[in-house]
Amino acid sequence: RDCQQADIKYLSGWKQWKRTSSKSLKKVLGEVKELSSYLELWRHDIHSIEGKFGTGIQSYFSFLRFLVLLNFIIFILMFSFVTLPSIISKYGMFNSSFAKIPPKNIEPHCTVYEPSGNKGLVYFYTYLKDLLSGTGFLEVTVLFYGYYTIDAAWISILKYNLPLAYLLATFAYLALSLIWIIKRSVGGFKQNLVHNEDQFQSYCNKVFAGWDFCITDPNAARLKHRSLQYELQTDLEEERLKRKIADRTTKEKLRIYSLRIFINIIVIAVLSGCFYSIYRATVFSQENSNVSIRHGDVSNMNFQANLLVQYLPSIVITLANFIAPQIFSFLIRFEDYSPAFEIRLTLMRCVFVRLANIGVLLFSLWSQISYCATDECNACGYNYELYPCWESEVGQEMYKLMIFDFIIILAVILFVDFPRKLLVTHCSCKPVQWCGLQEFGISDNVLEIIYGQTICWIGTFFSPLLPAIATIKYFIIFYIKKISLIHTRKPAARPIRASSSNFFFLVVLLIGLVLAFIPLGISIAHIPSSKACGPFRNFNTSWAVVPHTIDGFPTGLRQVLYGIASEAFAVPFFMVICLIMFYFIALAGAHKRVVEQLREQLVMVRFDPLFCTPKV
Repeated sequence: RDCQQADIKYLSGWKQWKRTSSKSLKKVLGEVKELSSYLELWRHDIHSIEGKFGTGIQSYFSFLRFLVLLNFIIFILMFSFVTLPSIISKYGMFNSSFAKIPPKNIEPHCTVYEPSGNKGLVYFYTYLKDLLSGTGFLEVTVLFYGYYTIDAAWISILKYNLPLAYLLATFAYLALSLIWIIKRSVGGFKQNLVHNEDQFQSYCNKVFAGWDFCITDPNAARLKHRSLQYELQTDLEEERLKRKIADRTTKEKLRIYSLRIFINIIVIAVLSGCFYSIYRATVFSQENSNVSIRHGDVSNMNFQANLLVQYLPSIVITLANFIAPQIFSFLIRFEDYSPAFEIRLTLMRCVFVRLANIGVLLFSLWSQISYCATDECNACGYNYELYPCWESEVGQEMYKLMIFDFIIILAVILFVDFPRKLLVTHCSCKPVQWCGLQEFGISDNVLEIIYGQTICWIGTFFSPLLPAIATIKYFIIFYIKKISLIHTRKPAARPIRASSSNFFFLVVLLIGLVLAFIPLGISIAHIPSSKACGPFRNFNTSWAVVPHTIDGFPTGLRQVLYGIASEAFAVPFFMVICLIMFYFIALAGAHKRVVEQLREQLVMVRFDPLFCTPKV
């Protein structure tokens, strides 16, 4: 510091001002960052959870906070660029107006859409059914795709292209989610690489640096002791299994591989049964609910039965999400894997069954939407009789999945966890005490909210305000899970490490996002858009609005954009990207070899006295 102060005297006035202003700016930015940390959502609650239960459970609540912020920003994006311009133009605010261009070269029967809105005297339970299923009065609101029938809006003298804005907003929230998840996962990936060391370093880290100094609660401290003991036992068990695998005979290898093949056949059979059940439930629900709603034949079906039929796919998916993981957890014991690999394989199977169930539901819907048996239907390109506005129908299914998922989470805590807590507290029976409190499984809870987030990503295109519902849902879930953790559940006896759990959460979330791209891409680029509702009524597909907009650009700009989209640009661009990727792969391999050499030198330091002898 003294040397720097002495050097300042010999600097010019401009350099002195530059250095002083740089220091002042850094100080101001540090104070702003410190002040913003106090405004962080749930800062005190998450620190309190971290102090009582450790960093593993804290990582779940931090992940939940991240999803709340992500959904809130997606909601702001969709509301600002899609919902708000539609409302302003429809109600003539700020000297605005709108235009609806009737579809051209379209058969008249394809443009008929009569939403199942409530007319006349309506019973209260009908409103309740509409609120739970997204039909009735909710179908014609800003919540669903069918409301946005404006082709262009004029706000003062500015023209607003709503179809293009709708599509670009969809791409924007997907890109925002992808970039934000990758940015957060980079730090976890670095920490995960650090922890993938050899067994000796792992043992030293557990013994000398394994304690969580954030813990202040005695019960949490005892739990951490058991956790460290379990990790050491797991390492010893993995070493024992490695020796056992190395000593296996050919007969034993044949037996274990045959058993694993047989168990995987059972897993595939369970998955097939789940998928077929979801398919049949979706077909039955769509055929019966659509017929009763479209033809007004509700008198033959009471309120409970009608609601049950509409929620049948959600119920079957929930049962599949509950039963399949239990079967997987039972079967994994016979496959003779290491404890760590058992956990990862079971989790990946559970992730697959949860996310694939959503895909089967959408496939079932699309098979019904695309089924055409008459020339009138083929003229529209989709089943216009059952699905005059099929995008709103898909949005209603995503809405029902999200509402039902929230109801199940709330019901489990109210009607399972709380009674179990009362029984364990006030009943001294040995079977009740043996069962004990339900563990707060971090991985299961994370898969639960990732499943809901995947539904939100897929459903936002068909229901632009679905992120607002997801934000409210996760906001309430935070407090529900906090109360459940403190009062009705106990931390898991086998917790996972906070660094690896954060990385795993984000990887699974990234898988959910990538899988959400597939149905959205098919809906936007392949399936014909509804001709009776929505902003893409005048286009064959939703993607057709992009070339239609480019055709209105000046000739030079249009040629540049078409050139970028052509094979002449795509092939060289792909080759350059591949070369850059190979360069970074080679660089990473070189760095890995250097790290291995340094580790070998560290080993030599311990055993070779020449490395330890100081040079004179």
